[in-house]
Amino acid sequence: MTPISSRPADNWSPLYFLASVGAGGLAVTFFMYLLFWVPHPNATVPVFEDIVAAWGKGNPWQQFGILAAMLGIAFFAFQNIRYLIWNFTKFAEFKKTESYQKLRHSNGETQLLAMPLAVAMSINGLFIVGLVFVPNLWSVVEFLFPAAMVAFVLTGLLALRMIGHFLGRVLSEGGLFDVTAHNSFAQLLPAFALAMVAVGLSAPAAMSTSTTVVGASLILSTFFGLIALIYVAVASVTAFNSMLHYGTAKEAAPTLMIVIPLMTVLGIMTLRQNHGLHAAFEAHSSNIDTLMTLTQFLTVQILFLLLGLTVLRRQAYAATFLTGDKNSAGSYALVCPGVALSVMTQFWLHKGLVAVGLVAKFSVTYWIIVGIALAFQFAMIALVLHLNRRHFAKSASVAVPAE
Repeated sequence: MTPISSRPADNWSPLYFLASVGAGGLAVTFFMYLLFWVPHPNATVPVFEDIVAAWGKGNPWQQFGILAAMLGIAFFAFQNIRYLIWNFTKFAEFKKTESYQKLRHSNGETQLLAMPLAVAMSINGLFIVGLVFVPNLWSVVEFLFPAAMVAFVLTGLLALRMIGHFLGRVLSEGGLFDVTAHNSFAQLLPAFALAMVAVGLSAPAAMSTSTTVVGASLILSTFFGLIALIYVAVASVTAFNSMLHYGTAKEAAPTLMIVIPLMTVLGIMTLRQNHGLHAAFEAHSSNIDTLMTLTQFLTVQILFLLLGLTVLRRQAYAATFLTGDKNSAGSYALVCPGVALSVMTQFWLHKGLVAVGLVAKFSVTYWIIVGIALAFQFAMIALVLHLNRRHFAKSASVAVPAE
């Protein structure tokens, strides 16, 4: 029988690291306001000085947008770190239990990859906090890039070590992987962790003026990004085969949309790499190439959004785990797709449609598309607040550990 706790989060699982990931992702959605609406002529991204200058020259609407962005970044970055620390505390306790040993010898071992995923998200989030709130950061940013790359590489190596333990165990002997329990995209979590490391490693390629740093960024981000893609290809094919045989595991159904955030982080990685290739190595690509690339990524996202929503609706997932009497840590996996679509829509609009002249900036069509991005963002804010209340407030609800 599943134990009843004073609150669902007390029945901890590694998937609670996704609470930290979701909060970090929402901080990024607010950074999009600054990235595309605040002029930053002296840097590739808006920094504290650009924001102050835009505030002084802006009209009330622009000032409102800046204020909303800064408050949103501050709040969700705090939540990101708060839940990361809480999860590490719980993880340290969990490692001493028999449940941890059982997890390490089951399909669910890959849930542990939520930890390096959350760490990589937090490194990205802290960099955004520095850009927005720390004066003169850009003057020392070239010293920060190598340190950030070391942090991301260490996180990536941790992820690879966890993946190696899992694959070494299940591939060295037969009968250690339950194919009947592979009927979801839960096994794509390792790829998501590696992709988050890759997008972080690609940042210096878009921002550094050092050819050496840009080159290292390109090589390292390609290394982890390509491994993520290979893992996606293998795990998704085998998982889809299992789902066709046994149906989709109800509690793991949100993982059907994990491809959506994967496409966003890999899409941003591609944009950053292209910028580095152009600025440092004179390898040029056109705006129309960028539009077509982003459209392809967005198409894949829409496909998996429709697939995921179809299965979730047919299985009455929301009535069971969002508004019903059961709770699942895996519900936090629903946040990442909405956040990813919000961010990708902003990039598709600004780096694609506006850049090639198909949509005029601040036109009616422009604001309609921005409205779609904001709708995804606001919906995910509401979902995060709802999940936090369900899982972290005192409750008598039953907490079902995710598979």
